[in-house]
Amino acid sequence: MSGTSALPAPRRFAWMLSPYALPLHALRILAKCALPLIIWFSLGRLVRWGLLLLAATVSHGSWYQARLVLVMFLFTLVVMTSLATTVGMLYVVREALLETRARRAGGEAKESLLNALNRTALVFAGIYTTWGFVAEDARDFMGIDIMRQPDRYVLDAGSGDDSGVAAGLINLDPKVSLATMMVAYGVKWYFGRRHEAGNGRFSGALATFGELAFAFYGINAVATAVGARSDWIGQRSAVAAWHDLMAGAESGIPGWQQVSEWLGEVWPYVIDALAVPLAWLTVGILVYGAYAEDTQTTIRGTRLEQAAVHLERTHDWTRRALAKLSAGWTGRWIPLLNSLRLTARGGAPLFGLFALCYVGLHIGGDFLGRAGRYLAASEEPYLWFATDVPVNYVTDLVVTLVTMCLIAATFDLAATRTRTDGPMDGRTGGPSPVTAGTAEPDRPSPSR
Repeated sequence: MSGTSALPAPRRFAWMLSPYALPLHALRILAKCALPLIIWFSLGRLVRWGLLLLAATVSHGSWYQARLVLVMFLFTLVVMTSLATTVGMLYVVREALLETRARRAGGEAKESLLNALNRTALVFAGIYTTWGFVAEDARDFMGIDIMRQPDRYVLDAGSGDDSGVAAGLINLDPKVSLATMMVAYGVKWYFGRRHEAGNGRFSGALATFGELAFAFYGINAVATAVGARSDWIGQRSAVAAWHDLMAGAESGIPGWQQVSEWLGEVWPYVIDALAVPLAWLTVGILVYGAYAEDTQTTIRGTRLEQAAVHLERTHDWTRRALAKLSAGWTGRWIPLLNSLRLTARGGAPLFGLFALCYVGLHIGGDFLGRAGRYLAASEEPYLWFATDVPVNYVTDLVVTLVTMCLIAATFDLAATRTRTDGPMDGRTGGPSPVTAGTAEPDRPSPSR
């Protein structure tokens, strides 16, 4: 890990250190890296579409439950493809960043794509599933399955039969789901421990695969268990008392109902406008490796550093026990915490403008898609089956490419401003170095 705080920013790029230069900085990166970005996006979409089509085809026929196990496996690969595409697109633009040039001038070696993928995988999986991005993959799977045999889907709806069309992700038997979930958990646990220990080039990606498979295979088992106990939970006295309390508050406290309804309407917009952009920005920061891989560096300059000093004075067995207990948490979340800290150092205007550009870009993407469908409209029946595909491709291409460049530009400005401004160190009162570099520490070779 190398610090680059002593390196001055190039004077000819000094005007781009302003947070308000973020849109221009993103467009500059897009102009320099448009071709590799288009290639990565196109290959990712092609592989993703092929996996979804294969999963939809496999989901029908004999040995139905065995087929559905394979469908879940392929669906997990779809999410892993999204991971690889996102990391690849962010990776190919890194040479156009000012921070990367400063690192190269400081003698830092170039990091491989596999290292960036291995480091980002676990956090990406958490963000992808937590914020509901996987729902788009499920909708695309259902849409492809319906379009393969639309007549059968319509006939099933009219007759009340269930042929399994568009249901390949939810028809897995709960017992089979539980068994496969246990196997996936074993994969997740084994490779997760190897990743925390720094062993294996692909341990992080394989642990991510196990974690995603564990979640997807367990959907049906968990849904069955929750459905069987929902009535029992609803009848418990504590739950009933809580519902009665909320009903009494709505009727007894003036304005309570209006405030709760207003929060219910506003909260989804807050998530889309602030939380989701920050989640994707965190992925970008992790891809570029600007984080501390240990707790000591992350808490440097904060009040927690004093607590760490007291901990170092305790008995050796106490420190070892705490290290064992916190190994999983620190290995997974310390990079995320330091990434958020780096974003905060860039300043509120930078993140605010990033969130504004992110929201405006996706709103503009919606209008671009509408304009494309309007221009491609025809009186010929069912022609939209053919025209919607290129329209959606071009819309997603533009939005995704600009989004990736926007993430890269935001990281570049935050990291460069942190490096040149010299953040204050809580111990010395002077500037503290910014930790940057690859996520993979130097490991001794087997011959040593």
